[in-house]
Amino acid sequence: MTAVALIAVKLAVAVLIMAIGMGSSFVDVTYLLRRPALLLRSLGAMYVLVPLVTVLMVAFLPLNTGVKAALMVLAVSAGAPLLPRKLQQFGDGAYGFSLVVVSSVVAIVVTPLWVALLARHFGVSAELSWRDAALAIGTAFLAPLMVGMALGAYFPRLAADYAERLSAAAALVLTTAGVVLLAVNWHILVEVRLTGMLALLGVMIMALVIGHICGGPKEMDRTTLAIACATRHIGIAVIVATAFRGPRTIVILAAYVVASALVSIPYLRWRRGSPRVAKSGEPA
Repeated sequence: MTAVALIAVKLAVAVLIMAIGMGSSFVDVTYLLRRPALLLRSLGAMYVLVPLVTVLMVAFLPLNTGVKAALMVLAVSAGAPLLPRKLQQFGDGAYGFSLVVVSSVVAIVVTPLWVALLARHFGVSAELSWRDAALAIGTAFLAPLMVGMALGAYFPRLAADYAERLSAAAALVLTTAGVVLLAVNWHILVEVRLTGMLALLGVMIMALVIGHICGGPKEMDRTTLAIACATRHIGIAVIVATAFRGPRTIVILAAYVVASALVSIPYLRWRRGSPRVAKSGEPA
């Protein structure tokens, strides 16, 4: 059952990414490239500040080695592929879409470097090649995204008619598969223990704060970067966890799903009703 649910998750994510691509264009991809200051703040928050804060938390909290490794695996697995869907009620989504594409490409270079640093820190043998990272990100994210964008460009009417339907169906499958994973493997959460879960929640909250601050003066940018920092790329997390051969992948997935929901949902509800967002004149 677990294997089937994991396959369903991967397929649903691929379809969701394709649907996101069907409603996007090359101009959306280059949004951040035309805003270098926002680009540097975004990548710095996701790939430098969040991992560094996690390193400090891991160093001072009384956690077992497995939980520490799991926290670091999630911390360096940035590049949330479903960010545009999470933020579809906030603005036109160009920043979120561009951030996902750019950060996923950057992850091909940055993630192997973090794996090497973490391996030295934990005194273990672990290696993630840039080729493996590129293959994983390319097949799980870039390929379905390009297929979706090609469909949107060459068959705009078809894309307009079916993008939302595909997205809704894939989201239903993803949610169902996630519930099945948690139901079948509920006992695995016990391995994380209360201290580990609290530490993971702490990491997610700090990631939200970092993104919210680094997002800059625009309220929509703050919301987008906050959710991007607190949302992890599960595909990258899986290959990083595999490289370490320590933390069980299903433990990481289960703990992350719970922590992400507990942190992201209240934050987004707060942002939807925030008077500051309304006063800024930006769509919410």
